[in-house]
Amino acid sequence: MTGGERFKLVDASGRLRRRPLIASLFLHHDALIVTGLGTPTYDVASIGDRSENFYLWGAMGLAVMTGLGVAIAQPKRRIVVITGDGEMLMGIGSLATVANVAPTNLAILVLDNQRFGETGLQIGLTAGTTDIAAVAKGAGIELTGDMRSANDLPLASDVLFRQPGPVLYVAHISPEQDTKVLPSMDGRFLAERFRRAVGVDG
Repeated sequence: MTGGERFKLVDASGRLRRRPLIASLFLHHDALIVTGLGTPTYDVASIGDRSENFYLWGAMGLAVMTGLGVAIAQPKRRIVVITGDGEMLMGIGSLATVANVAPTNLAILVLDNQRFGETGLQIGLTAGTTDIAAVAKGAGIELTGDMRSANDLPLASDVLFRQPGPVLYVAHISPEQDTKVLPSMDGRFLAERFRRAVGVDG
């Protein structure tokens, strides 16, 4: 891959590419970010580590519930959970809890590459009949959407950062793999850093 290709939003077949997509969405926003384990964490770290990022390690299925807790504790901040399709499906019941609590500051972005990326890129359930946005709507999250091309980016950005939550967007992305960008894996350090970033000292 050439240097120029690294920054193209879509691949040769027209599918969204995860790293340029994350950079386009998040580079100029100040939301608090909670990432699901694995590739979403590498994606967010690739655009710059920051104290307002809370990376989950070894907590598969808990990204949305962690984000919900942060949203309740920080009602004046926008909270965006970024997770993968496999991790979202593992914690699918969390969408019902989010819908019923209904935090207006919570947004969920699911990066759907139709693969189980952390266990060998096996074909995932969303490659078949499973529709995460439809599941979220059925759970009671009224504003959901699908992002399949660069043309969908402005609306997705508006929903994720400006529309009253809870909201959920599914970005249908290429299964290509990028070089891992590893932030700290020290859970205590990450938690304490995040607490300081949101103004919680003790």
